[in-house]
Amino acid sequence: MLTVTSVNVNGLRAAAKKGFVEWLAATDADVVCLQEVRAEPQQLPEHVRAPEGWHVLHAPAAAKGRAGVSLYTRREPDRVRVGFGSTEFDAGGRYAEVDLPGVTIASLYLPSGEVGTERQDEKYRFMTEFLAHLKDLRERAAADGREVLVCGDWNIAHDKADLKNWRGNQKSSGFLPEERAWLTRVFDQAEGGYVDVVRALHPDVEGPYSWWSYRGRAFDNDTGWRIDLHAATPGLAGRALKGYVERAATHAERWSDHAPVTVVYGS
Repeated sequence: MLTVTSVNVNGLRAAAKKGFVEWLAATDADVVCLQEVRAEPQQLPEHVRAPEGWHVLHAPAAAKGRAGVSLYTRREPDRVRVGFGSTEFDAGGRYAEVDLPGVTIASLYLPSGEVGTERQDEKYRFMTEFLAHLKDLRERAAADGREVLVCGDWNIAHDKADLKNWRGNQKSSGFLPEERAWLTRVFDQAEGGYVDVVRALHPDVEGPYSWWSYRGRAFDNDTGWRIDLHAATPGLAGRALKGYVERAATHAERWSDHAPVTVVYGS
């Protein structure tokens, strides 16, 4: 059994004060992938930076207070890697991976973008480079007899079932036709070759959403987006037993605007 959780913490120092530490102590996960850490390792308290019982890889962004991904693993990884060979993005704190027996697991924080700005152009450049990396990673892993799992905040809702207010967001970054088409390529078995694990487990439901704006009553009304994904190679995806969003019971109990997305994979 392999249990993997992915969550955008919206600033790890803040999340640690609001419940992340207690959540981590209670989780059954073997691997926890974090995004939007927004802190250098030395800025984190010891019990957050290197908690007992975990091996931790931190990949902060060169720009202080931005992005940043981390992976917490119960088992010491056989290999770690920060970045995916991109001249533009490897110092951005957006990707890191670990090798465990039989599987490579990565934490991804894809740029969020904003229509009509340089941020959206940056997002498209990242997407272009990253799809090439995903294909290469899958091919290299297959040659080595390994599976791949890329967890994280992909910042794209793939289909209408992946966000509550899809009608009002058709011209918004995160639900643009070209972004959705790109995710279709990632999940096309003839191209990207990955499987959207949670959607495969829940094919006919709206959501389950993993991000809700702090504005208005989005959380209380479950007006959310499903943008935190487990993308796995088919062999691993086929072993997924259950996948669920660890949604807080109340707005006050949230420690991020995202909720952890957990999948249990059988052996």
